[in-house]
Amino acid sequence: MGIRQFKPVTKSSRFRSVSDFSEITRDFGEKSLMEPLKKSGGRDNHGHIAMRRIGGGHKRMYRIIDFKRNKFGMHATVREIEYDPNRTARIALVEYEDGEKRYILHPRGLSIGDKVVSGPGSDSRIGNALPLKEIPLGTDVHNVELKPGKGGQMARSAGTALEVVAKEGDYVSLRMASSEVRMIHGNCLATIGTVGNAEHELMSHGKAGKSRWLGKRPKVRGEVMNPVDHPHGGRTRGGRNVVDLWGNKEGVKTRNKKKASQRLIVRGRKRGKATQ
Repeated sequence: MGIRQFKPVTKSSRFRSVSDFSEITRDFGEKSLMEPLKKSGGRDNHGHIAMRRIGGGHKRMYRIIDFKRNKFGMHATVREIEYDPNRTARIALVEYEDGEKRYILHPRGLSIGDKVVSGPGSDSRIGNALPLKEIPLGTDVHNVELKPGKGGQMARSAGTALEVVAKEGDYVSLRMASSEVRMIHGNCLATIGTVGNAEHELMSHGKAGKSRWLGKRPKVRGEVMNPVDHPHGGRTRGGRNVVDLWGNKEGVKTRNKKKASQRLIVRGRKRGKATQ
């Protein structure tokens, strides 16, 4: 896995970089595990724009990923490693002993021909899924469940992992990349290893067209609009707080305050400018 840089034959290709896709073993998906993915263009069921700056983009088929890993005790063999246009991570096609095929997230270090298994009592090897209470301290895990049996929800993007740092009673403490520590029930499943394709964050789009391929439309700043079109319109916004098109504040928390989670041990580091 590496990054391929373009020759600067045009201005847009000077800074553009893509993955070299060296780990990909085939360039087409398993038809039985794919389904159509309909685009909304940011419109709701009335056809009105509910989310701006969404539209266009390349057509995609959704790959059905096995986040639950609920086929306990049955070994599966890795058959292919494929590209998934719907996520930053690669996906691995595994075939179980009974002939069933499923997609799983591809962990770093898992190769074609390797065996994976899930369920209590499994070995703590890369690609295996087992309850958190059975995973040794200091182990990196991904695709972690928040509720037993619900399926993995945490650490699913490229290069991410959580570290098992402590066990207390029925709960296991996990440290995130943000330094935040959370307690998860020990019966929740987690997959051993780090999600692959860690070089994803080092790649550069290089041109605006790449964002359009991903379905992201341009964002126009309010300051460059006319006063009739935006509260910030005109030559300057005059020192007022940043607001959106309808005058609502931006950059401030808008969610209703609720009771903090009792499973949060250490909150992640604060981001943004330091205040005196």
